[in-house]
Amino acid sequence: MSDKTISYTPIILILLPLVLLSAIFFIPNSNSYLQLNFFSNSCQPAALPPQHLPKSKPEFKLLIGIITVPEKTERRHIIRMAYELQKPIPHAQIDIRFVFCQLKTEEQKVFIAMEILRYRDIIILNCTENMNEGKTYTYFSSVPKMFQGEEQPYDYVMKADDDAYFRLDNLFDALRDKPRVDTYWGKGYPPLDQDNPPYLVGMGYALSWDLVQWIAESDFARNNTHGIEDINLAMWLNVAGKGKNRFNMREKMYDFHGVEAKDFPNYTIAVHVLKNDFTWMVTLKNFNVTGGLEPSPFYHL
Repeated sequence: MSDKTISYTPIILILLPLVLLSAIFFIPNSNSYLQLNFFSNSCQPAALPPQHLPKSKPEFKLLIGIITVPEKTERRHIIRMAYELQKPIPHAQIDIRFVFCQLKTEEQKVFIAMEILRYRDIIILNCTENMNEGKTYTYFSSVPKMFQGEEQPYDYVMKADDDAYFRLDNLFDALRDKPRVDTYWGKGYPPLDQDNPPYLVGMGYALSWDLVQWIAESDFARNNTHGIEDINLAMWLNVAGKGKNRFNMREKMYDFHGVEAKDFPNYTIAVHVLKNDFTWMVTLKNFNVTGGLEPSPFYHL
């Protein structure tokens, strides 16, 4: 080797530890998110926010499908933050997904694709966007197909409106001890006077996994999809003699009706009819969603 030849060995020995330290401190930890193969056709992983990630094998598994439309981008971001800021629930896995029908515009296809890449929390059904012409049926009947090959990915599957806010800890407490077969759970109508109501209102109701599978296989449900969605679903169950384990949460699930603390009791499971930023703000403020915010020189609130 000539005197002018440069040896890179000492340089490599010096830089290698620095590179390794950089990797430890600056590469995100992939275990911070639960990876679910939610989009079964493309096998793309779906990230679960870390506060809903149980530390051990979950004893309770719930899928909440929020029925909404692609245009409500700002509302989705508020809902995401509202749920991500709720406290973790030990031994429970609660997955929250936004449910659309097919996208219509090129703008939607690009922007929704960006949301999927970032959040992995969107389901796009094979249907035309609608409220009472079969979207709820398409949602429930599609879920088992998304998880083909899995024995029972969830104990319950819920349909929720995009103007409803659920307190996940109270929701968990209300469902955890219920039967996991033939169960139909939510707020009954009439709301207060029946343990076994004829139907549960559409703000949010849960079905045990066996009922979701039955809907996917039922000719009667498939042939009776048009009409008010919550009444339709109850009709399917009532005609077939299903959903006999029926639970009415009564006053624990209610419509927004005031702005004072007394209007938001601690036993609340869900608040409905949150149609604008003001009603969402009042609800989240009364449940102290931002209580974990610490003082900082970077903001003044």
